[in-house]
Amino acid sequence: MRSLDRLLRPRSIAVIGGGAWCTQVIIQSEKIGFVGAIWPVHPREAMVAGHGAFPSLDDLPEPPDAAFVGVNRNTTIDVVNALSQMGAGGAVCFASGFSEAAAEDAEAQDLQARLVAAAGDMPIFGPNCYGFINALDGALLWPDQHGCTPVERGVAILTQSSNIAINLTMQQRALPIAYMITCGNMAQTAQAQIAIALLDDPRVSAIGLHIEGFGNLRHWEELAAKAHARGIPLIALKVGASDQAKQSTVSHTASLAGSEAGAQALLDRLGIARLRALSDFLETLKLLHVYGPLGGTRLASISCSGGEASLIADMALDTALTFPPLEHTQETQLRAALGPMVALSNPLDYNTYIWRDADAMAAAWSGMTGDGIDMTVSVVDYPVTDAGDWTCATDAALKVRADTGRPFGVVATLPELMPLDVASQLMDGGVIPFFGLREALAAIAAASTLTKPHDLPLCLPGDGVPTQTLNEDTAKTALSAYGLDCPARISGAVQDVIDMVQNLRAPLAVKGVGLAHKTDAGAVLLDLDHRDIADAVARIGTRDILVEEMVTDGVAELLIGVTRDKAHGFVLTLGAGGVLTEVLRVTASLLLPVTDDDIRAALDTLSIAPVLDGYRGGPAADLDAIVNAALAIQAYVLAHHSTLSEVEVNPLICTPTRAVAVDALIQLAEEA
Repeated sequence: MRSLDRLLRPRSIAVIGGGAWCTQVIIQSEKIGFVGAIWPVHPREAMVAGHGAFPSLDDLPEPPDAAFVGVNRNTTIDVVNALSQMGAGGAVCFASGFSEAAAEDAEAQDLQARLVAAAGDMPIFGPNCYGFINALDGALLWPDQHGCTPVERGVAILTQSSNIAINLTMQQRALPIAYMITCGNMAQTAQAQIAIALLDDPRVSAIGLHIEGFGNLRHWEELAAKAHARGIPLIALKVGASDQAKQSTVSHTASLAGSEAGAQALLDRLGIARLRALSDFLETLKLLHVYGPLGGTRLASISCSGGEASLIADMALDTALTFPPLEHTQETQLRAALGPMVALSNPLDYNTYIWRDADAMAAAWSGMTGDGIDMTVSVVDYPVTDAGDWTCATDAALKVRADTGRPFGVVATLPELMPLDVASQLMDGGVIPFFGLREALAAIAAASTLTKPHDLPLCLPGDGVPTQTLNEDTAKTALSAYGLDCPARISGAVQDVIDMVQNLRAPLAVKGVGLAHKTDAGAVLLDLDHRDIADAVARIGTRDILVEEMVTDGVAELLIGVTRDKAHGFVLTLGAGGVLTEVLRVTASLLLPVTDDDIRAALDTLSIAPVLDGYRGGPAADLDAIVNAALAIQAYVLAHHSTLSEVEVNPLICTPTRAVAVDALIQLAEEA
């Protein structure tokens, strides 16, 4: 595929088709200040939106850099083929009725394949796509109204949804939008590929991605690596969380690690911060546009109300943000500015003694900044009636930023209490105007947790249909070959096992073979002696049984499982194990491959971590053995990635000296 440069930064555009949509493309191009050539193409109309029309593409003076194809879906294929043959720079395919309509129209998927073939190596956006706005160069292919204005530098936003794109252009939050791009069906050019191209524009400060699905994971890895190298932060609003209750699963792991867990693990691995609401998404982009990623999670808050001070402290409880206590130098500066009547703390209620004195306010607010603080915010609500008396707050905030050079924001507790003209003034002075207290905390938390993408490339799974589930003994044998510690055991027909059971050391466990959830079926009997085996076998009633030595010095039980997630890779799940796995539902998810450091960090996030460390003077588990168990399971998965569907060890009994797989399951798929 050719470069996207000509398409995204065109000097000439062709608008192919008639009707209101194509007319709007021309009107909106003129409104935003496009200075290049505009060539309507229409077989019957002599004029379109005040421009002389060309009867056909062959009549154009030269191949256009960008083309808006506003004809029906069947004609779109012919037009795209002609544009490709003549050497056009790229096209936006507006028509719908392609893969998005496949459920209702049997021809839709075939039409999309034909469209891609017609495009060849000419880039296309869509189909079912509104196109793009380039507010940096005053160029667009956009068939509707929008709220973008020319900017010299700004953020790029990419979304599959044209309606969401329109709404985001209408934001009134002083956020400079450099590019707004809709991706549509992404039949040929994917969202990640477009974002990669935007990284070459030094005027782009940050990229926001509204993601419905990822597609080619190698493109996303390339995007994350290039963005990190260029210092351009990426954030995402990922939609489409799965309903795990609807899954048909054969293991505890699969019930816990649905596609939502895979999506989050992928974003974490790529170092992309995730937001959950459009307002948070916009506020984060604003912060990143001005400051880029923050150095940490240390927050300072200033307000002239104790109610606001307690409110922001409470609202931050569910985030990673912290309010460090004031240092001595801060207290000295604050006391000099505020006098003896104010109780000093973080968050700070500075009362209103110095209100209207911008210099005094700035001196106090500056005292809440410093090397130990990553972001300082002043809570200011501008009244909608008459905000004239609040000019001092704006001036003070601008002075703090100018004097200290530290990240500083003014936050309104409600979005509607931050006037747009004030927000623009603050942005021009390098101060973040936050629209809403909750939104501000979400943005600061996201900007403080952006990470470097993982160095290891993802292990991509096969897509064959699962056809075989190995029994416990076979699964343990397979995993043992890769270093997993399993108990001594005997498995097979009932009488064969009974004849050989004396070779094992009591206490013993007896299990029925061939059952997915043996405990639920009453097919697991524990703490048995050799003389109990015959009776236990009769009670269980399965044709084949497994008898194994029990692990008696366990500190804790863990689950370690891997499920194949076709959209995201192999999801490694770590969590509390045993019969309470799905009751506790406390897990950490990673995508393979991982390092031992990744596993240790994930284990540390679990609520069972204190038990592993030796809770209340109890013995600690052998953490190295746990990590080695996870790495052994990973080694098996990597060796069988084309056919593996699922592997689970539950429980992994963790002792002071071992980590022993007491139960294991492997599900395999056929080769695709």
